[in-house]
Amino acid sequence: MTIPAQFDAKTIENKWYDYWMKNNYFHSEPDHRTPYTIVIPPPNVTGVLHMGHMLNNTIQDVLIRRARLKGFNACWVPGTDHASIATEAKVVAKLKAEGINKNDLTREEFLAHAWEWTDKYGGVILDQLKKLGASCDWERTKFTMDPDMSASVIKSFVDLYNKGLIYRGYRMVNWDPEAKTTLSDEEVIYEEQQGKLFFLKYKIEGSEDFLTIATTRPETIFGDTAICINPNDERFTHLKGKKAIVPICGRVIPIIEDEYVDVEFGTGCLKVTPAHDMNDKTLGEKHNLEIVDIFNEDATLNSFGLHYQGKDRFVVRTEIAKELEEIGALAKTEIHLNKVGTSERTKAVIEPRLSDQWFLKMEDLVKPAIKSVLETGDIKLHPKRFENTYAHWLNNIRDWNISRQLWWGQQIPAYYYGDGKEDFVVAENIEDALVLAKERTSNNSLTTSDLRQDVDALDTWFSSWLWPMSVFGGIMDPESADYKYYYPTNDLVTGPDILFFWVARMIIAGYEYAGEKPFTNVYLTGLVRDKQRRKMSKSLGNSPDPLDLIEKFGADGVRVGLLLSASAGNDIMFDEELCLQGKSFTNKIWNAFKLVKGWEVSETIPQPESSKVAIEWYEAKLQQTLVDIEDNFEKYRISDSLMAIYKLVWDDFCSWFLEMIKPAYQQPIDKATFDKAIEMLESNLKLLHPFMPFLTEEIWHLIADRTPEEALIVSTWPELKPFNAGLIADFESTIEVISGIRTIRKDKNIPFKDTIELKGINSENLSTYFDTIVTKLGNISAFEYVSAKVDGALSFRVKSNEYFIPISGGNIDVEAEIAKLTAELVYTQGFLKSVQAKLSNEKFVGGAPEKVLANERQKEADALAKIATIEQSIAGLK
Repeated sequence: MTIPAQFDAKTIENKWYDYWMKNNYFHSEPDHRTPYTIVIPPPNVTGVLHMGHMLNNTIQDVLIRRARLKGFNACWVPGTDHASIATEAKVVAKLKAEGINKNDLTREEFLAHAWEWTDKYGGVILDQLKKLGASCDWERTKFTMDPDMSASVIKSFVDLYNKGLIYRGYRMVNWDPEAKTTLSDEEVIYEEQQGKLFFLKYKIEGSEDFLTIATTRPETIFGDTAICINPNDERFTHLKGKKAIVPICGRVIPIIEDEYVDVEFGTGCLKVTPAHDMNDKTLGEKHNLEIVDIFNEDATLNSFGLHYQGKDRFVVRTEIAKELEEIGALAKTEIHLNKVGTSERTKAVIEPRLSDQWFLKMEDLVKPAIKSVLETGDIKLHPKRFENTYAHWLNNIRDWNISRQLWWGQQIPAYYYGDGKEDFVVAENIEDALVLAKERTSNNSLTTSDLRQDVDALDTWFSSWLWPMSVFGGIMDPESADYKYYYPTNDLVTGPDILFFWVARMIIAGYEYAGEKPFTNVYLTGLVRDKQRRKMSKSLGNSPDPLDLIEKFGADGVRVGLLLSASAGNDIMFDEELCLQGKSFTNKIWNAFKLVKGWEVSETIPQPESSKVAIEWYEAKLQQTLVDIEDNFEKYRISDSLMAIYKLVWDDFCSWFLEMIKPAYQQPIDKATFDKAIEMLESNLKLLHPFMPFLTEEIWHLIADRTPEEALIVSTWPELKPFNAGLIADFESTIEVISGIRTIRKDKNIPFKDTIELKGINSENLSTYFDTIVTKLGNISAFEYVSAKVDGALSFRVKSNEYFIPISGGNIDVEAEIAKLTAELVYTQGFLKSVQAKLSNEKFVGGAPEKVLANERQKEADALAKIATIEQSIAGLK
């Protein structure tokens, strides 16, 4: 079989992925084996592959391929999330570009456009994952808006409502004026921004006096319904019971008293705007204040904003400051740094808004999720430090606002039969709702045309929190074979940024619906950053296209490059050099394979003793590495597992083992050694396969003709066996001996093709088991142990052992070597003198830190040892 000179990644990747798909290796069905299950964190249907996806899905593929090799029934469920806010925004933008306004469409017309968009773009990211080598069970691909998935969400809503856990409430919510929908608290990102603090003057009714109040939002004065002072603040005692006049709008508002006001902050008094501030809303309810909502849904001002009606809030902020200044109502402005809530999705500044919304009570639901992670350890977070974040979120949880003012998503299954806020029923479909409505109203003449379904959609996370159960049909049919076999899943790989959004909520849902955890381990990846530690983003232009990287370095090269530096929870400083390192590793393995397959094999020549020793050593080394790999996988140190394999293959296999067994130039290798070399190579390929699937499968089939049942992807992970650890330790000393010989050859220009003699004094009583290896790799004609120093020889030390290379035979110019050593001796003696001068200087010794003194004393000791060695070498040459 002809082996190509170069590894052609592109051709080979396409060939083997097609082969894997054709033979259905990725698909799983329940059987007698133990299942190993991973559900993909479903990427947004709007998405394309980025570096975070690359890292996350490579780790998942490593875990699933290893499980497959270890004999588990491995099932990796892929899919996408409908991402209601992001997708609706893209569809609205597309329609706008076509001259279509969403508000001019019916819900059904808009959804037809959304489905058209989803059908066109929704599968892009999943197809891209195939280029990476992701071995997902594509037959099980799910979308959170699939009919069965949506049915699961609706059934869950109805169940929770019937349990009294879902309720409708008029609350202050986070409003995204760009997406025109509410957000949960967790979808609001607080960012420090520099703005201004405006000091406004409110005139006291019936006098010329005024109060000065500091605010960051002067545009909200149109919603002011009171001014609040602290009853214990003596500065404002004279204002008790009086009223003030709001600048510009002229509204007369009461001055109320409440200890909520911080006398130390700002001016010590507070303007109260109940419709536009959470704390003001609480004050308003306590003091029965009027509520004046001044904003439209897009955060432009409504008619309460008077002549600013229709203008954006930030435009008004600038313009009203000028007007306030002109009428003498602006005392001053100061630069002010404060935290501003922004939408995680649209980046718009959040506006607090009073609204009727649907909420899920979380106080009791969250308890099993706290216990399983923080008390019993049934679910483990890797790395463990994220437990603190998890605990903080869950111990401070608030009711979850699950309704969104969107059309794309599961429509809330509440049906109104009258005009009142409480005139509704909740059911899985309109037919069931009609039955309930008739019971509620005692009106049997009602028809479905009398019912109106709530127009809001459910929060996307309310869909995806069911993911590990709903992908196996567990919500609709808890007795389904798939659900009972695959759930709970094993490992979840995701980013810490959705630890609360998704991970914690899946745990909550798992205990609520299945009565058990949804997974056992959560591997939290770090963020992929650039060399300057900046988060990768399109706006910064610092995020490479993953498909371009695969084209340039090959999928295996990119996978290795990413994983070599990807320890759990720690950010990756990505550099294309990492992928180049991965590609170099690919080439190293390919060339090692070509070397072995290029040897002529003889069935008649005996196996050299050196090859027997090499094989025994490498088998022990492989087993030692396997122990490390298993330990690292158990601790979810995937990067460390890869590094252990990398060193085994690059250093131990390529640099040492193949050199030890390599036949002499143009000579054959004995069959016993060759067969063992192939066996060791195959073991390496099994270890490498989860990380480098394409290269390893190609080499596996080039080694021998294999049937589909014998493919590497469904082969067997190497078995752990007892090994001789002493053998590995002994070889470390052997490496030093070989290095000493090679150093002398290099320094003295002794060609490797020239044989040399080696004599040693084994005062350390080191093992002689590897002497045949020393003889071969050092090209030694004769190797013997002696009891006394050898005159006229070059020497080097390994521990307290001394080794001698006799120089008789014209290998080196003795006079030139003595001259060279003498020059080195003079230099070292001069260096020693300068160090000792420092150490004899009382001022230096008295003032220098202990660390510096220790360093100087070490220099002195090293110089003395080197001088002794050089003097011995000169004496041996004379």
